[in-house]
Amino acid sequence: MIYKAFQNEKLSALGFGSMRLPVKGGVYADIDERATAEMVDYAMAHGVNYFDTAWGYHDGASERVMGKILSAYPRTSYNLASKFPGYDLSNMGKVEAIFEEQLKKCGVEYFDFYLFHNVCEMNIDAYLDDARYGIYTYLKKQKENGRIRHLGFSAHGAYGVNERFLQAYGKDMEFCQLQLNYLDWTFQDAKRKVELVRSYGLPVWVMEPLRGGKLASLPAEAEKTLRALRPGESIPAWAFRFLQTLPEVCVTLSGMSNFAQVKENIDIFSVDRPLSKEEWNALQGIARAMTGKGTLPCTGCRYCTSHCPKGLDIPKLIEQYNEHSFTGGGFLAPMYIGTLPEDKRPSACIGCRSCEKVCPQQIKISEMMKDFAARLQQA
Repeated sequence: MIYKAFQNEKLSALGFGSMRLPVKGGVYADIDERATAEMVDYAMAHGVNYFDTAWGYHDGASERVMGKILSAYPRTSYNLASKFPGYDLSNMGKVEAIFEEQLKKCGVEYFDFYLFHNVCEMNIDAYLDDARYGIYTYLKKQKENGRIRHLGFSAHGAYGVNERFLQAYGKDMEFCQLQLNYLDWTFQDAKRKVELVRSYGLPVWVMEPLRGGKLASLPAEAEKTLRALRPGESIPAWAFRFLQTLPEVCVTLSGMSNFAQVKENIDIFSVDRPLSKEEWNALQGIARAMTGKGTLPCTGCRYCTSHCPKGLDIPKLIEQYNEHSFTGGGFLAPMYIGTLPEDKRPSACIGCRSCEKVCPQQIKISEMMKDFAARLQQA
């Protein structure tokens, strides 16, 4: 395992993300605890010492399950990270109650790392309104009391949002977690965000290194290009090698859903293999080709689904929309949508925009649904 220096500690370069744990019967909130425990055990045995969870992951079940599984190990043998769920504005006045509940759910007396979750356009004003909500003051106090060892923030917002947050609280932040991968390096302005964070002297934690799994496999021509450059390298490994090329990156979180993914990722992080200039340019060329097809930047976080009054599987519908847009039509998306009940199709969207209020990517989901329904009707 590669380790990165952080203050006076060594953190595993690979962090165990718990947003996409194995589940039973396809039910997001019903985590397969036995399978997850096997994954954690292998990760611990092979040097992973950073485990990331959050209030909303698996509809609230992730913190409980991860805390339960990790309780089998000495508390000082791992780092546990969680986050204040500011992606939902109704939580803003509940920081103390939520933090106390998180400690209980995880069965711990402190968090090694704790984050302001999902700093973005919809919540930046609330996060910065400390007089009203007191989130910053409360979390800073918990750090002073030793209940938070390291305080940071995760951000999906645009450059200007991150800048505002850092101007206000940057002096007290110790790290920043960004959506960072070779697709978003220019597509979501990740390069400038990294430079901004670096200007404050903060290391970068990475989320969505595989873009919700989208970079685990590529179009045939792209895969051919990469295999010619590194015959022995897997396609997912290229995304991680891209991150290994960036000196600002400390911990890369990967949301792993099965044992095979844990093993593969640990194998990748057993050695540091940054990209050459030629390899870097090849990846950027592939990214430009992928993002030039009118796709939407959904990462499958599923925050939207709990706010949809119609119970639509929004990430799956966006996935199908992107496929339909990328291929310029085709039969795959219409075939899939045709298997759904009428009340679970894009046409069932009532345009209430509740989902858009919690979308980290700020996707105009209601407009996508309307467009998708029209395209499917035409097809």
